[in-house]
Amino acid sequence: MEIPAINLKAIVLAHWLLTVWGSMVLLPSSYAWGNFTVLAVGVWAIAQRDSIDAVLMFLMGMAVTIMTDIVHFGIFYPRQTLVAALGFSTGMAILSLLLKPVSCFFVYQMYRERGGDYNVNFGFPTVSRNRDTYQSIDQQDESSGPTNPFNQAPDTKPGVCTY
Repeated sequence: MEIPAINLKAIVLAHWLLTVWGSMVLLPSSYAWGNFTVLAVGVWAIAQRDSIDAVLMFLMGMAVTIMTDIVHFGIFYPRQTLVAALGFSTGMAILSLLLKPVSCFFVYQMYRERGGDYNVNFGFPTVSRNRDTYQSIDQQDESSGPTNPFNQAPDTKPGVCTY
C-alpha cells in the first residue's frame, strides 16, 4: 500500500493558519511561542530539502507540541459558555491538535524518504545465545595442515641462495 505524498509546505501552512487562529483569544503566549517555534523548524526543513536533521527536529517538535497543547487545554480551557470569537479560537486550536498526529505520520514518511532510518523499538534489548554461527577454536579447517598453518599457496619459485 503506497502512502500519498503530502507536501511539507502544506503541513506547515495548515498548522501555521490553525495556530494563528487558535492563539487569537484563549490560549497564553506560551502556546503561540511553542507552536510557532516548531513551525519555524518546519520552514527550515522546507528550505533544506536534503537535510535529515531538519525533518527529524520538526517531527520531534510536533510530537512535543501535542503534549504541550494538551496541557494548555487542560489548564486554560474555559468552563463558561463560549462566545463567537472564543469558540472559533478554541475550535481551531483543537483542530490543530487533532491534525498533529496525522501530520507527524506524513512528516515521518518524508523523513524516511530523505534517508532517515529511525526505527522505534519499545522492547527491551535482548542478547541472543545462538551459537550456530560461531566457529570453535578447537577445530581446524581440513585444508590447513601443520605444514601450512596460514592457508598460503605453495611457493613455486626457487629460493634465493646465499653463499
